[in-house]
Amino acid sequence: MRYRGAVLAAGFAGLLSFTVLAVAIGTDYWYIVDVHIPNYSGTDDLSSHSGLWTSHEGQNSSSLMASFNDDTSSLSEVEKHLFRLHKVVVVLLPLSLVLLVGGWILGLVSALARSARLLAAAAAYFLLCSLFTLAGLCVYVSYSQRAMEEFQRLVSPEDLANVGVSYGWSCALAWLSLGLELSCGLLLLLAARLVRRKQRDSGVAIAMT
Repeated sequence: MRYRGAVLAAGFAGLLSFTVLAVAIGTDYWYIVDVHIPNYSGTDDLSSHSGLWTSHEGQNSSSLMASFNDDTSSLSEVEKHLFRLHKVVVVLLPLSLVLLVGGWILGLVSALARSARLLAAAAAYFLLCSLFTLAGLCVYVSYSQRAMEEFQRLVSPEDLANVGVSYGWSCALAWLSLGLELSCGLLLLLAARLVRRKQRDSGVAIAMT
């Protein structure tokens, strides 16, 4: 791959990773609960879906997730643990989104300068961003699994048989963003290597003249 192709691909991957992560953070289909009760004749939709900020039950009911200022003194130890996990997620993922902006700017400057050191620094920066995103996603998975375990403890096996849970497309977009961040970092590393190779070949050519 040539230098121009590497930096263009890296720039596209970086921009797309930011866009995809922003959509993921701003939408409410991270976790989906489908409820199908046999012979249910009610009009209310018992299914729900939730994001990082809002939980939706049925078609018209929604509520905000717990915020940092909420009083947790009356919560059980399990609920406090879930609250702490949720706080970690809503810090790490938006932080990763903000860092991606700086990474894209650094990548653009380093690409225009054709500096191997700047390109390597931009690559390391994007890989660091991917660590924040990965950490946020891992904590979210742990949070979801712990919440499901608590739900299973409170609900009878008969009722639990009518409930299906799954991660939604918002969560899938966040994982896609992680892959794009890693791709951007690796492409910038490739661009830095191409610059070093060109500089080395130019030095050899000058030495031979």
